Amino acid sequence: MRTKDEKEKWLKPGERIDDLQCRGYDIIQNKDVFCFGMDAVLLADFATGAPNGSVIDLGTGTGVIPMLMQARGKGRHFTGLEVQAYSADMARRSVQMNGLETEISVVEGDMRQVRELFKPGSFSAVTSNPPYIKGNHGLENENSPKNIARHEILMELLDVIKAAAYLLCEGGTFAMVHKPFRLAEIIRLMSECRIEPKRMCMVQPYADKEPNMVLIEGNKGGRTMLKVEPALVVYNRDGSYTEDLLTRYGDR
Repeated sequence: MRTKDEKEKWLKPGERIDDLQCRGYDIIQNKDVFCFGMDAVLLADFATGAPNGSVIDLGTGTGVIPMLMQARGKGRHFTGLEVQAYSADMARRSVQMNGLETEISVVEGDMRQVRELFKPGSFSAVTSNPPYIKGNHGLENENSPKNIARHEILMELLDVIKAAAYLLCEGGTFAMVHKPFRLAEIIRLMSECRIEPKRMCMVQPYADKEPNMVLIEGNKGGRTMLKVEPALVVYNRDGSYTEDLLTRYGDR
């Protein structure tokens, strides 16, 4: 385990180190670029992964999903694919800072060009926390890291699912977190790309509020059968986290 001073040597100006609350891992972030949120943590918990296989995270950002899934034993080796050079560099330094170079690789590249980067069927599991918002209308700077992370500027939903289908071996799993208002589109595109939706969990901010996230997982070449899991409620009435939410965070 590295000391605080040893870890701070990995930082660049404007960056900070955050505790992942999982096996003592820390992650490098920069609030002016983009910081991971609850959606990434919930996806890492929800995804089945591949305990004896290889997992790739599309649009990995600072690498939080591969790190959390590695900590939970959800894969033998992880690859994070990230198109933005600075985010990929932060992810790579976080991996090195935690001594995970043999377990996690970070590749700088575009998921629309996966055919040039990887062989077909190279992975047993794929995960993604992609941009949720269609289009880029009204953005002052569409090429800012935050806008690229939130809006479909460099890729679209179909690009994510097509990349997952190419990368997955037959029977492999694809898990994604997205917004419920695009669920019909998600299921249609997954089915068209031969990824059959198998599990789904809605995430609600409060028990009496409508869902604002959906976690969904499918199998490449799987048969038709979708299991809808009990909804995850994030907050109690008093604003504290529910027990269900807390069990999905940190060491278990």
